Parts: sequence; C-alpha cells; structure tokens
Amino acid sequence: MNRMRYEPFVMLRDINREMNRLMQTRQREQANPVNDWVPPVDVREEKDQFSLSLDLPGVDPKSIQVSMEKGVLEISGERKAPQTDEEIRYHTQERVQGAFKRRFKLPESADESEISAKSEHGVLQIVIKKRAEQVPRRITITH
Repeated sequence: MNRMRYEPFVMLRDINREMNRLMQTRQREQANPVNDWVPPVDVREEKDQFSLSLDLPGVDPKSIQVSMEKGVLEISGERKAPQTDEEIRYHTQERVQGAFKRRFKLPESADESEISAKSEHGVLQIVIKKRAEQVPRRITITH
C-alpha cells in the first residue's frame, strides 16, 4: 500500500489560481465586450519597417481579417470551439475560443500601402514598411 502525503496548501493554491483566472477573464470581458479573448502580440520597429507578431494557435488563417483605415491597423478573427459530442465530456477546458479584435494606431512614418501578412505555425506576422524618409534637398542656382 502506498502512503499519500497530505498537502492542504496545494488545494488552496489551486483554488487561488482558479479564482485569479476567473477574475482576469471577467475584467477582460468588462473592458471590451467584443473580445472573447485577446491574443498576445509583439510589436517591433526596425530601420525600414514595423513588425507585429500575434500568437494565434488554433485559428484558421482564413478566419483572420487584417484591415487598415485612417492610420489604424485592425486585426480580427475567431478561434472556433471544438466540435462537441454527447459522448465527450471535458474534465478541464482552459483554451479560450471565440472572437478577438486588436487595433493599433500606426505612426506617420508607416506606409499604409506597403503592408503584408502571413500566417505560419500559429503565428501571424504583419510587416508594415516605413515611408521613404523625406530628406531636405538643396537646390543649386544656375547663372
């Protein structure tokens, strides 16, 4: 017979973690009722472009929309819920599904006509080229 060690604080830690998760979900819902979830994003500025990387595992690239209007880049889509079957019963379901929308105000140096996007291995990569720098030009006077 195996002896089992009694650890009451493990249960308290699990309850605390679950309460924190529920409260964070509730705060997100109150902050933006359009989103069921918010995918994490990295935004980088390089010498000649801006790059955004969004983690979208399980999202069909065909369900993602990327649009640009008045200097605002909008990315939206949906992660579909898994098909349910009466014979399947979840014991734990932590992966979030539903609609998402992210909006980013681009700086004036961003060229709205030079935007590309690709999805690979659950990561959406968006590249926005910078406008050619307007360098003051010296004009020579001829005699």
